[in-house]
Amino acid sequence: MVEKKKSTLISFGNVAKNRKATFNYLITDRIEAGIVLKGPEVKSLRHGRSTINEAYAAEREREIWLFNSYIPEYQGSFFSKFEPRAPRKLLLHKKQIDKLLGAITREGMTLVPLDIFFNARGIAKVTLGLGQGKKKTDKRQAIAERDWKRDKARLMRNKN
Repeated sequence: MVEKKKSTLISFGNVAKNRKATFNYLITDRIEAGIVLKGPEVKSLRHGRSTINEAYAAEREREIWLFNSYIPEYQGSFFSKFEPRAPRKLLLHKKQIDKLLGAITREGMTLVPLDIFFNARGIAKVTLGLGQGKKKTDKRQAIAERDWKRDKARLMRNKN
């Protein structure tokens, strides 16, 4: 009897998440964008080994691109040669691009990739956050608030 190997492929759901984004930036708006990928890049994403911790989105020739995201080479294919940190084009409507570019240039905001996921139809998407960088005092306040919530939950648990 042959045992079936359990698949680690991700059909839909989160593939990569930028956990530091909400700590370093005050996210005011979230936009979902498609991402242009090659076949082996999609297969590699489905294995869930990509990271977007150092990634950022910026404008190039009136289009939004994702820079410095890491998608490792897919090992199961002979023709899987691609650059792991290559810039990848994001698919947005013209009105969305104009809105984002206006916020970036006028208000000094930043486009931060929050996560990469597969939607219910199996299409790779990126959630972009339009955010403004937090100052050191804001970060300290967030840490203190998180610690207080943890201590409060511990006290309530011990009380019962």
